[in-house]
Amino acid sequence: MFIIDGHNLLWAIRQLDEDHEGLSEVHLCRILSKYMKLTGEKGEIIFDGTGPPDKASFNNISNLEVLFAGLGTDTDTVVEGKIKLSTAPGRLTIVSSDRRLRKAALARKATTVKSEVFWKEVQKQLSRKRPKKEPEEKRQGLTESETDKWLEFFGLKQ
Repeated sequence: MFIIDGHNLLWAIRQLDEDHEGLSEVHLCRILSKYMKLTGEKGEIIFDGTGPPDKASFNNISNLEVLFAGLGTDTDTVVEGKIKLSTAPGRLTIVSSDRRLRKAALARKATTVKSEVFWKEVQKQLSRKRPKKEPEEKRQGLTESETDKWLEFFGLKQ
């Protein structure tokens, strides 16, 4: 299970790639959702603040829960709390380049991945060519009429 420091990841992406300078929180979540679905993983992404008043644009994002830290706290505090409360911290992967979070994760034996390293892995996975699905006909074989046509074509039909 990934727990992602949202704004830390956005900052790292913008440092790595000028093409993603205008990347929004929603677009990032949609990209991460594709990655999670592709890899069979699940995760949570936490952003500072309360987020937009209308959070409908975050609907239909699969395998990724989108959270906002809210007022009076910050993402680091929320993530630290999740690490402390986890009954299986060894199954957590904390995505952040923040030393405070990496230290908290390591103290509970959770895995940590720096934001820039994680983003490169996301890009790598999403850019890989996937094998095309075989057509059903390949497994089912030819129909009787198709077999007759091929036999006739090769002059084998009597």
